Amino acid sequence: MINLEMLKYYKDTLGFMSQQLSFPEKLTFHPKTFEEVFTEDHPAYPHVTTYRELMYERSLSDIQALYTDTFDFNKKTTLYMTFNKFDTQKERGQMLAKLKVLYEMFGLEMPSNELSDYLPLMLEFLYAANIDGDDRAQENMQLLIMIIEDGTYPIMKYLEEKGNPYSHLIRGLRETLKRCIVEDDEVKQHV
Repeated sequence: MINLEMLKYYKDTLGFMSQQLSFPEKLTFHPKTFEEVFTEDHPAYPHVTTYRELMYERSLSDIQALYTDTFDFNKKTTLYMTFNKFDTQKERGQMLAKLKVLYEMFGLEMPSNELSDYLPLMLEFLYAANIDGDDRAQENMQLLIMIIEDGTYPIMKYLEEKGNPYSHLIRGLRETLKRCIVEDDEVKQHV
């Protein structure tokens, strides 16, 4: 189950993560952006701080090359969350259609040039969606977060093995989302 209040509380974090996981521009690493979102008690703080420190050691062109090599040219670290999850294109196509409908249900118009399982888009949706008082929010946000959790875990593990700075960002995202998940008592007993 998702704690919708916590999800709203971390909206700015999800917006920041969306920006960081999009193709890097000069303003992507503006210090003020980080300082407005993170405090030392934030669950992602140590991870995002490490990520920033590693990125500040590089030039923008090096960061852009790293981004492209990491997310555009490696199937293991694609930012399309369902790419490696479904056995058939039909199954994946059904999930992409379901996500598109979900976005539209909450007022987001899908960009025509992007697939609905693109992680920065998913995070941007979580940042911008107005879920207040919507009975459909619980089930739909749970689906979205489940897809993000399933998709980011293998990416994070692979990037950690390679010593890639983006692994820290993905871990920070996962730690943030973990704060939005309410474990029910049955699940806790079986873990």
